[in-house]
Amino acid sequence: MKELGQYLKKTRISNGVSLEEAADDLELSASQLENIESGNSKAFKDVYDMKEYIKGYAKYLGLDPDMVMDEFNNFLFEHTSKISLDDIKEAQKKAEEKEEKKVKSPYTKEYKDKINIWPAVYVVLGLILITVLIYFIVIGLKKNTTRDSELHSIREENLYELTY
Repeated sequence: MKELGQYLKKTRISNGVSLEEAADDLELSASQLENIESGNSKAFKDVYDMKEYIKGYAKYLGLDPDMVMDEFNNFLFEHTSKISLDDIKEAQKKAEEKEEKKVKSPYTKEYKDKINIWPAVYVVLGLILITVLIYFIVIGLKKNTTRDSELHSIREENLYELTY
């Protein structure tokens, strides 16, 4: 990245453009351009923003933006390919731990996806089934009681008729 930054700086100077003038024309701060020219990629929060700044800067300086982007992409590849698998696994583990510590709100989609409503549905259906069964049992008992009392009345009438 330093080589690319030095190349951009040399081109700017050879074109007779001051750092402040370039910053004003590109609507960037002078410190952003200084960081690009010094190869300080850590000064940028987002690599994609930095890439766009460099591409715009290359166009501004009259350079071939595709060539400059190829150099930048090579830098990114070299930088990212040096990250060990252990470092990647550790970063993933930290990200997972951080995700676990987040407070889950019942209003978030993720929380709603984790809620399993099927046990509640089964309980409600079971209660409805039990209620229906109890209802039919009670009606059946009432009918039997009514029939028994009717039969008892008929027997008493028959006994009364037989005795008189």
